[in-house]
Amino acid sequence: SIICEELGFFGGMTVILLFVLFEVRGFFIAARAKDKFGSLVAFGITLQIGLQAILNIAVACNAIPNTGISLPFFSYGRSALLTQLAEVGILLSISKDANT
Repeated sequence: SIICEELGFFGGMTVILLFVLFEVRGFFIAARAKDKFGSLVAFGITLQIGLQAILNIAVACNAIPNTGISLPFFSYGRSALLTQLAEVGILLSISKDANT
């Protein structure tokens, strides 16, 4: 909600669009992975980050009760941010392996 407050409607929509693009690209990486394990890992990472974003946005819109889940890549929390960045690194590794 602070993103929309500071950046306005278009800033909030841009953040949501970036999460949608991340999800689409993550599922594309999962579909193109060389092996079943890489495909499942990429799908799981993408789904985990996407569901976390959806839950956080739903809480900000008062659609569901507060769950305490942070918005990926934006909310403060060093361990959560490090975990998400490691997950993105794994996705990039799976993508690189699929392209070679």
